[in-house]
Amino acid sequence: MGSKAAPKKPKTSRTGNAVQNAMNYQVKAVRDREMVLLNISAMHMDDALSQAQARGYTPISATALNALKHSRKKFPLILFSQELLALLEAGLNLVEAIETLAVKDDRNEGKSTLDTLLQALYQGQTFSAALEQQPQAFPMLFVATVRASEKTGDLPQALSRYIAYELQIGLLKKKIVSASIYPILLMSVGGLVILFLLGFVVPKFSRIYEGTGGDLPFLSQVLLAWGVFLERHGFAMMLGSIGLIAALIVALSQPAFRKWLAQQLWKIPALGDRLRIYQLARFYRTLGMLLKGGTPILLALQSVSGLLDSALQNSMKLASAAINEGHPISDALDKTGLTTPVALRMLAVGERGGNIGDMMERIAGFYDEELARWIDWFTRLFEPILMLMIGLVIGVVVLLLYMPIFELAGNIQ
Repeated sequence: MGSKAAPKKPKTSRTGNAVQNAMNYQVKAVRDREMVLLNISAMHMDDALSQAQARGYTPISATALNALKHSRKKFPLILFSQELLALLEAGLNLVEAIETLAVKDDRNEGKSTLDTLLQALYQGQTFSAALEQQPQAFPMLFVATVRASEKTGDLPQALSRYIAYELQIGLLKKKIVSASIYPILLMSVGGLVILFLLGFVVPKFSRIYEGTGGDLPFLSQVLLAWGVFLERHGFAMMLGSIGLIAALIVALSQPAFRKWLAQQLWKIPALGDRLRIYQLARFYRTLGMLLKGGTPILLALQSVSGLLDSALQNSMKLASAAINEGHPISDALDKTGLTTPVALRMLAVGERGGNIGDMMERIAGFYDEELARWIDWFTRLFEPILMLMIGLVIGVVVLLLYMPIFELAGNIQ
């Protein structure tokens, strides 16, 4: 008995490794003169082709979905939603509308996504189930919006809500980006000027003053010593700077480092409060959109959990548990720190009026306006302060360089 039981362990281990090493392949095949795209999990490409053939298809080619994911550009979800909405409002049914978009779209990334979507619909799957099979193109929020509309039959209205939601979110992001462009350019130009002075001008002056033998001011001596050091070790410092920048880029690509950096930013009093308001604005806008579409509150909370920071995700889980126990939404969100005084009052009014979804979108709009005012105030204050600091640094460097010349001119007089 012992000799028979022993070989089973390696077999189980190999099976476990096979499952871990399996990849998802997209197989292009033909059956009954119809081209289809199959999603197959297999160990390698030949295995995927064999599985397609065993299902009664004639395989043509197979491509790893991971490779497709990295080679494709991001699927234009907003454009897809707008075009699909226009076709549905024109009287086409869902399959006809997506077929029209697939014929029109000649880009590889869009064509493949729409073909896979059509294949799932041809097989009798619901639209939300077909979307859920391609998470790289259709996020969970979009899938939840469509799934809620399938219960009420108002897909065009759901698409309209999602388009309005994405445009509003994008508007706030554009404000943040546009407000940061000028300070970034100013810091870049100022930094280059300072580097030019310290890396080129200061070493030149250090050689001029080196043989004078005169007594220089202390700060001028420090600056010139820096120039001499930079001239001797400039190449090594340049390599070190490049390595530091590369290490920072690699670190920013790691989720753990980004999470740690976000936690540090949240600890800054003024900035942390604004980051919290930004998170709450997205939270309320998304939750309101789902509730207006008919999504149950607990499912809606689960769908928006990925939009929140890790600290607020824990609060959202506690709020979900409280709502599941029968507590009002406003009380549950307030006790877990997911409201402000204004939001709490508006939520209470929404609960009494039975329009909690509309009220959440109004809260999000209030938060967006508050953030826009703060961004405008901060940029108006930060830009002149930044210009003043850069001007002071450049002025001090130039003054320290020319101070010995001023003293020499005074001695000659």
